[in-house]
Amino acid sequence: MGEGFINIRSRFQGFRVSKFSDRNGVTNSTTQELPAKHEWLFYVLGAVCGIATGYADVVVDDLLFTALLVLSSCILLGMLRPRWPWRWVLTVGAFIPITEFAAYMIRTVKPTRAQVYGSFLAFLPGVAGAYGGAVVRRAMDNLRQGK
Repeated sequence: MGEGFINIRSRFQGFRVSKFSDRNGVTNSTTQELPAKHEWLFYVLGAVCGIATGYADVVVDDLLFTALLVLSSCILLGMLRPRWPWRWVLTVGAFIPITEFAAYMIRTVKPTRAQVYGSFLAFLPGVAGAYGGAVVRRAMDNLRQGK
């Protein structure tokens, strides 16, 4: 006789599907986004990965090594949180030039101009890594579900 409410939360997509049933038993489904409780931890992890990559770029001065670190960081973050993978590219990639600028201001050994401009190229392997990690995660989820 009363209205029923069932709340189902998908583990992998971060959606809430709410089913409302009226007095006649007719159900109406709506889908809404739920904010993740601990999403900020992944942003902190991305920032730490970006700062560590920027520091390695300053110390080692090898663009391929920097690209490898960005790629692996974005793959990890893309697999952990596959929704909106572009945010991991921005989070990791933004801290590399910031770290290079901080090294320029603090250290006696200054990064070269080419090294600073090259740090902006780190976004390219980041895109491949974040979207690749998201695709792998979704494929693993589909395999687990038997699709």
